[in-house]
Amino acid sequence: MTEMEICNQERNAAVECYVTAIRNVAHYAIEFDDEATGPFRKYLTVVAGEAARADPVVLGETRSTVRGLLRDYRDKASHYLRDLREELGSTMRSLQEILDSLLESDGDHENRLRTTVGRLRQATDPDVLAAANAIEDSMEQVRKQHQFAVSQFLAEIRMLHKRIDSLERAASIDNLTKLLTRVEIEDHIRTIERADYGLLLVKLSGFRAAGVQYNREVAAELAGAFAKRLRNSLPANAAISRWSEEEFVALVAGMTNADAAANAKWVADHLSGPYACLQGGKSVRPMIELTVAIVNSEGQTAGRVLEQVEEFLTGVCVP
Repeated sequence: MTEMEICNQERNAAVECYVTAIRNVAHYAIEFDDEATGPFRKYLTVVAGEAARADPVVLGETRSTVRGLLRDYRDKASHYLRDLREELGSTMRSLQEILDSLLESDGDHENRLRTTVGRLRQATDPDVLAAANAIEDSMEQVRKQHQFAVSQFLAEIRMLHKRIDSLERAASIDNLTKLLTRVEIEDHIRTIERADYGLLLVKLSGFRAAGVQYNREVAAELAGAFAKRLRNSLPANAAISRWSEEEFVALVAGMTNADAAANAKWVADHLSGPYACLQGGKSVRPMIELTVAIVNSEGQTAGRVLEQVEEFLTGVCVP
C-alpha cells in the first residue's frame, strides 16, 4: 500500500469513529424530558450525517455544533434537576406536616385507648382482663409498625434528596444569575474598609446584535458563555457584577497594578471574537467586541472610584 492509501484509510477510520461517537451520545442520552431529549437526539443525528460526508469544512463546523448541543443539553438537565429538587423539597415539607399531624393524632387516640384499657383492667371478670391485655398488645404492635413505616419513608426521601443533590452538583453551571447586580457591587465598594482592591471594567457589544440577528435564546446563551469565560479568567476571589446589559465590573481584592494590567490584557485578547451558540440545533457564531479598563482604589475614596467606573462605562465625565 502506498503512503497515500494508508493516510486515506486512517482518515476514514477517524471519521467513522467520530461519527459513531456522535451517534452513541445521541442514543445513550439520559431521558429526563421528552421536549429536550427528542430534539437533542434529532440534532445530533443530523450532525452525524453531515460529518459522515468527511468534508473538511463540514467536519470543522461540527466541532462547535456538537459542543454547543452538549452544553445546551447539560444546561437543560441542570434546570430540570433544580426544579425537581425544589418540587421534592416542597412535597417533603408538606408530607412532614401530614406525618406530624398523624403522629399527634395517633398520640391522642393512643392515650384514649390506654385510658380505656386501664378502666377495663379494673374489672374482675377474667374475660374482660384477657380482652384488655389483647387490646394493649395489639396497640403496641400497631404503634411499632406505624413508627417503622414512617422512619422507612423518611429514609427513602433523604436518599432521594442526596441523589438529586449529587446529580445537581454534577450538572451545575455558571450563569448570569450568579453575578452581582450593579447595586450590590456599588454597596460592596462603599463598605470596603481598606482601599486595597482593583476594578476591571468591561464594556462590550454583541448581546443586542445577537438578539436581533438570531433570537433572544442565542443572546442569552452568548451572555452566559461570556460571563463564564470572564469568571474563569479572573482570580477565584473576584466579585463580578453585571453593571448593565453589556457592561461588567469585577472587583479583585489585593490586586496590584501589574496584576490588573495583565488581567485586562488577557480579557481583551481572549474574550473578544466569535462564540459558538445554538439556534435550532445548528451552530451559529455571534461576535463580541469589548474594551477593558482598570481602576485602582489606592488613595481614592469609594465615591471617586464609582465616578471613574461611571465615566468609562457611560462615556460621560462625572463633575
